Amino acid sequence: MRVGVARETAPGERRVALVPETAGKLAAGGFEILVEPGAGEAAAFPDDAYREAGATLASPWEADAVVKVAKPAADEVAKLRGGQLLIGFLDPLGDREGVERLAARGVTAFAMESIPRITRAQSMDALSSQATVAGYKAALLAAEHLPRFFPMLMTAAGTVPPAKVLVIGAGVAGLQGIATARRLGAVVTGFDVRPVVREQIQSLGANWLDLGVSGAEAEGGYARELTPDEMRAQQEALEARIAEFDVVITTAAVPGRAAPKIIPASAVRAMRPGSVIVDLAAETGGNCELTEPGSVVQREGVTLVGLTNLPSTMPYHASMLYSRNVQALLLHLAPGGELTLDWDDEITAGACVTKTKEAAPA
Repeated sequence: MRVGVARETAPGERRVALVPETAGKLAAGGFEILVEPGAGEAAAFPDDAYREAGATLASPWEADAVVKVAKPAADEVAKLRGGQLLIGFLDPLGDREGVERLAARGVTAFAMESIPRITRAQSMDALSSQATVAGYKAALLAAEHLPRFFPMLMTAAGTVPPAKVLVIGAGVAGLQGIATARRLGAVVTGFDVRPVVREQIQSLGANWLDLGVSGAEAEGGYARELTPDEMRAQQEALEARIAEFDVVITTAAVPGRAAPKIIPASAVRAMRPGSVIVDLAAETGGNCELTEPGSVVQREGVTLVGLTNLPSTMPYHASMLYSRNVQALLLHLAPGGELTLDWDDEITAGACVTKTKEAAPA
């Protein structure tokens, strides 16, 4: 099976779908890897590293399967042909037109964000691997924009108290944000509407914020969307407590939906001047009412960081982790380099968003 690694063309996207390490392992395992020249340069993986790993520099669009990070642009879709496989973040819940274009081309497409959250698929869970990068970077951005130290410092000029950080949402990104802020020396508190994660927050040395609002855990380990009454109660409780913190990192998301508005403008006004909000949900509208997706702005004396696609700002390790997810999926779909699509398999069926007639079950 020939696998093509396409160079990413989406604005600001610096990751690559396969790094030399995994390309080499796949090449040794029965795959032929075709890498578009320059595909890994933005992530610090030069063409020579792919050659040394056993890959060939060539057009990826002639391969049996094309692997990407971002969903293909219209001109890239036009390069695909019927019967090809496509693997990447395809946004099937948010971009139905894009999925329909792929279906019209006769492509069998697998969306990395649709990988089932089951034990067998953990090695393919790209949402979690990239959330790890985003949570880490969120804490660094908070420290960068906060006009004070994160750790407590004892100096000849006196003692500097530590910063107080609140992380809302204890998924993979939130837990990594908590761990990173703790390593930087801040006093960290975590909150989630799922009471079951309280133990995970406290295991990282963080405090638990009890707002008196909790919700059920939805299928797949996500938090379910709160009712309007629950959301209103959460906002009111948060507004009463948010002034205690110098930094707030928000990570709340509902798959396929706009991000829930957790922090109203009135809560931002309650924060001390110089405080920072890092909104990891900015890509889907943001958890804060005043977030401007893609920008860093100041509102009510508070810095709101609404940068999107944070994993791409750390492309080396983000690509390495994503590449291992893609490798695991390829080995699942094509053991030994021979394509075997088992539509009775939960992973294969769950991740597929379009399929050709030839690939569909009889």
